[in-house]
Formats: sequence, structure tokens, C-alpha cells
Amino acid sequence: MKLKSLILIVAALAALSVVVFFVRKPAPAVTADARLNQPVLDAATAEKVAELRLTESGKSLTVKRDTNGVWRVPSYHDFPVDFSRVTRLVGDLTEAKLTRLVTTNPDRIARLEFKDTTITLLDSAAKELWTVTLGKNPESGAGRFLRYGNEPKAFLASLNTYLDLESKNWANAELLALKPDDIAKIELPFTEGGPITFTRAKKEDPWTTPATPAGQKPKTDTLASALNTLSSIRFSDTSDPADAKVAEAKPHTRAYTLTAFDGKTVTISLARKPEEKKMKPPVADKSLLGAATPPSPTAGTPAPDPKLLTPEFETIPAGPLFVSIAHSDAAAPVNALMAKRAFQIADYTFTSLPQKSADLFEPAPSPAPAAEPQKP
Repeated sequence: MKLKSLILIVAALAALSVVVFFVRKPAPAVTADARLNQPVLDAATAEKVAELRLTESGKSLTVKRDTNGVWRVPSYHDFPVDFSRVTRLVGDLTEAKLTRLVTTNPDRIARLEFKDTTITLLDSAAKELWTVTLGKNPESGAGRFLRYGNEPKAFLASLNTYLDLESKNWANAELLALKPDDIAKIELPFTEGGPITFTRAKKEDPWTTPATPAGQKPKTDTLASALNTLSSIRFSDTSDPADAKVAEAKPHTRAYTLTAFDGKTVTISLARKPEEKKMKPPVADKSLLGAATPPSPTAGTPAPDPKLLTPEFETIPAGPLFVSIAHSDAAAPVNALMAKRAFQIADYTFTSLPQKSADLFEPAPSPAPAAEPQKP
């Protein structure tokens, strides 16, 4: 091989090695960040939070603490917040840690899908304290990419949290939470025979009522179940008080009253339009309408109307169950809530209650026979 050709080959190989070096050149090392291995949200910032804003896919949600310290959902009739949701989200942020500074390269950051999924925390003056934008999950599926504010840094955090932007889901669904042991009197209504009232002097005492039939006694398990149902009520949805379904339910109201040992009373009114069975209007038999002459009846029997079919019935389902609660303590929060909306609750609340007065009693045990006197 000529020397000139050898030199050209060596030069070509050298140029190729330079190209390969730059193609395979590793990305520059990312400078360390002091926040690594620290909580995503520090406890000092978390303590100052008075407002929380979430956004995702064009939707947004805000919950905030009012001047009385009550967290509320402004977008859902300003209802009180289910505070466990706030503590769960803040807890997720304070427990998760930044595990890695992924990149500061704008092109690589753009590939991590930072869009509009953000969590922003503000103080009582509506001043922004902290904000992060969440990106996609890594291919391993563990954790979440995130950015702080507009920083040109992308981190990986051990964060697994779900952002629920449905306003109703953040509202505290609990309307009533009484302790059954605090109740001294229960009044249960019935469509036949009127209400029956049970009382007890102390929580340890058995329930009694003058309405107990001869040879029977109050059914303890049934009363305990009814008391548990009535003392703990949560709503499933709300309606405008002027809704037609609310008006249809009102004539079918049953009012249950609980009286505590301290004398305070709570009246729980349940209303639901009952199921109906209606006869469908007669329908003409189309196969007979075009006949020139109706078929001849059997000899000796009257001719039925050939244009009518056998009457049919249709069942119209019961309407939603509404609850209205009146507390004798005017300052009780439930009174203010009742003025805002009509509250729907689970049908089980009504169907699990005694439907007949006979359900409240059971046979009393027969008295033990008197012992015969011993003969001397």
C-alpha cells in the first residue's frame, strides 16, 4: 500500500472517531441542588397555607380558609370543606421527597410534559407561597416529574397523588354527627297509628314507652340501628330548593326527633315521592282498525270491544330521598346549610328505618313460674 493512501485512510478514521465522540458524548453532569432528598413541601411553608388552588386540563379548583378558620369550597355553594382532603394532599407533599435533579436542559424539560397540572399554595393575604407544575410519570412508573414555579430545573419526586377537581367531592358531606349515647328520647313517626316515643333516664338504661303492647317489650337491636342511622347523616347530592322533585317529595315527609340529655333537640325530616303504579291508557289494536267488519263473537257471549287491548300497568319509581334538619341550637351550622340547598341522601337511610310500629317490639319472656312452697 502506498504511503499516501495509508495517510488518507488514517485521516479518515481520525475524523470518524471525532464524529463518534461528539455523537456519543454524555450529557453534561447536572449540578446538585440543596433541595435533593428534602420534602417536596417544607413544613414551615405548609403551616402558612390558607388557600389551595389546583388546575389540570383546563379545569381549576380553589378551597380557602375563611376568617373564622373554616375551610370552604367557594365553587360549591361555599360549603365547608372535607378537611381530610386538605390534610391528605398537604401530607402527600410534605412526605414525598425530591429524589433526583433530572435536567436543566430546556429541550429535555419540554419532553417531560409539563403542561397545566399545577398546585399553588397561598397565605391568608392571597400571596403565593409555593407552586409546582407536575409532569408525566417516569417510565419506571414510580414518582412524578415536577418543576417549582418557572425554574429551569426538572426534578423527580417520590410523589404519587391524585388531583380531584370536582368541587362537590371537596365539600364535607356530613350533615349530622351525634353520639348515640347522648340521646335521651327518640320519636319515630308512622303512617298508621301516629308517632311512638321512647325514653331513657341514663344511657345505660333500657328504652321504654307507654305504647308497648301487652306481653311485648321494645326491640333493643331495632332501636339501636334506627338511632345509629338518624344520628349520622351524609348527603350524596344537592338540589335547588325550588326543584320540582323537592316539591313532589314534601307531601310525603316523615319527621323524626332526637332529644339529647342536655335538652337540645334535632328534627330530621325525610321526604320522598313514593313509587306509583299507574294503568296505561287503552291502546287500539292496529290489526283490527282496518277491518271492514269486526270478527263475529262466539254464540252466547257478548262481543268485546275489538279496538281495546287488556289494560297494562306501569311502575313509576320512587323519587330521590331528601332530608331537612332543624337543630334547636340556632348557632348549629346545619341550620345555615339547610337554608342554602335541598339535600339528597341515600335511600338506605329511609328503608333501613322501621316502617311499621310492630317492628319496634318483640315478645317479652314469660315470667318464671312461682316456686312451690316446701312441705314441712
